[in-house]
Amino acid sequence: MRKNGPLALCFNLLFVIFMLAPLLIVCVVAFTPEGYLSLPTRGPSLRWFKAIFDYPEFVRAFRDSLWLAALSSTFAITLAVPAALAIARYRFRGREALTTLFMSPLMVPHVVLGIAFLRFFSQIGLSGTFLGLLLSHIIVVLPFALRLVLAASYGIDQRIEHAAISLGAGNATVFRRVTLPLILPGVVSGWLLAAINSFDEVTMTVFIASPATVTLPVRMFLYIQDNIDPLIAAVSACLIAMTAGLLIALDRIYGLDRLFVGSGKG
Repeated sequence: MRKNGPLALCFNLLFVIFMLAPLLIVCVVAFTPEGYLSLPTRGPSLRWFKAIFDYPEFVRAFRDSLWLAALSSTFAITLAVPAALAIARYRFRGREALTTLFMSPLMVPHVVLGIAFLRFFSQIGLSGTFLGLLLSHIIVVLPFALRLVLAASYGIDQRIEHAAISLGAGNATVFRRVTLPLILPGVVSGWLLAAINSFDEVTMTVFIASPATVTLPVRMFLYIQDNIDPLIAAVSACLIAMTAGLLIALDRIYGLDRLFVGSGKG
């Protein structure tokens, strides 16, 4: 196997620095004791991390965002699994059109989706409700879940399922004991990708959210319109730390390679 040369290694190093530098700067700025955005030149301080709890709307918005991301990604993956299996296995009229329909939210700007959802929900009485917010997020994150489950479904050897059926297994048993474990990496990664996109969504959500259903990204967006201080950096640093901690815990408990790729640790 050919090893990367010095030029390739330098390029990879610069790429990693380019990707991580904004995150590191945000985390460093969060520890400033000053009342404005600056590096902590006079020593680190937890002032702005403590200030988060002086704004209960941030904590409430974080809780609502987690709940919304979990629900929308779960419903999306529930719809994506049967849709992916049908598209991957069968040839029927309208198959390409159905796939395009499922993927269409990727092609429509989220500003347009936000205006459309706002108009539609206002007509049916769901404007400003959590149900309307949930339905819109399911539609937006469904393509992300479907693409990964679809990729996993194309790789299934159906002879394994036929062997299980020949041994007397029913359809439900075959799906639970054979099909689902085979597509599990696609299901898990699709769920996580859908949850991340739901949690981070702000462009469309700002049109649909109401004071009772404000998500964390929308709350941060509204805050920085009137305030310029390191509080947002502290909130962002907490999110970065929680994300890193979750990935480390998953790697220790289950293994990220096994979770996303389907192969166990060596």
